[in-house]
Amino acid sequence: MKLSVSTKLYFNYTLEETINRVAAHGYPGIEIWGGRPHAYYRDMDDESISVVKRALGKNGLEVSGFIPAQFGYPTSLCSPLQSIRKDSIEYIKNSIDTSLSLGCKKVSLCPGRTLYGQGYTKGMQDLISSLDQLVEYSLKKGVLLLLEPAHMYESDLVLTIEDGVRLIREQKYPNMGIALDTGHCHVNKESLTDSLLIMNSNNIPVHIHLDDNNGLSDQHKIPGEGTINFIPFLQVLNKSGYDGFLTVELGFDYTADPDAAAYKSKKAVLALLDEAGIEVV
Repeated sequence: MKLSVSTKLYFNYTLEETINRVAAHGYPGIEIWGGRPHAYYRDMDDESISVVKRALGKNGLEVSGFIPAQFGYPTSLCSPLQSIRKDSIEYIKNSIDTSLSLGCKKVSLCPGRTLYGQGYTKGMQDLISSLDQLVEYSLKKGVLLLLEPAHMYESDLVLTIEDGVRLIREQKYPNMGIALDTGHCHVNKESLTDSLLIMNSNNIPVHIHLDDNNGLSDQHKIPGEGTINFIPFLQVLNKSGYDGFLTVELGFDYTADPDAAAYKSKKAVLALLDEAGIEVV
């Protein structure tokens, strides 16, 4: 397994500076946030892309994933308003192109939350309509989409890992996996190990976001600062043959001192992996 960290932690830094700092902490990977001031597609002209790619190359960093700015703003793939869905689909398509320009073929998607009066059935119809178009687009580009189940505060459509697996199987999406966020699962009272087994038994590709919380709200704390027991989860993940990235995804509270949080996170995850008897690449 390899370690990565989401650039959103460095919300107050340019993406180039973020890359330099993440590399200095010894992370081999970095997950790029597609919002401003990092990699919002409107800002990523040829020169900006070249700057970022040079920084990645100079530091030997691999882009572990790309996550467009979502969570209700500026996009909603399940909106009942056609204009919003159309704009959101175009935004994700542009983000897919941006991800590809940076050498990454993994793009995360958030299911979104319905509006008052829309209802679950109409919300799922609208979400699936959007996903159908994005799957078709990303297939042509050779991109893996990663649906990220949320929790009741962020979605009322795809909350659990099982919800995500069901949607992917029912729609027969050939290029969609799941971004498993440990914090989301903990808020939902889902078993992390059972979630892995559900995905593995259904041959669903998996991408991991590591964060912790108190089980009541999605705090995105440094692993070990909340109440999640990561050891059984990491052991089952390792036994499954997972050789991808573990991406630390921290909350806004850490952005005032991101270097300290990045350093502490790496130390904490390495300690967890050591306790679980897992080798780090």
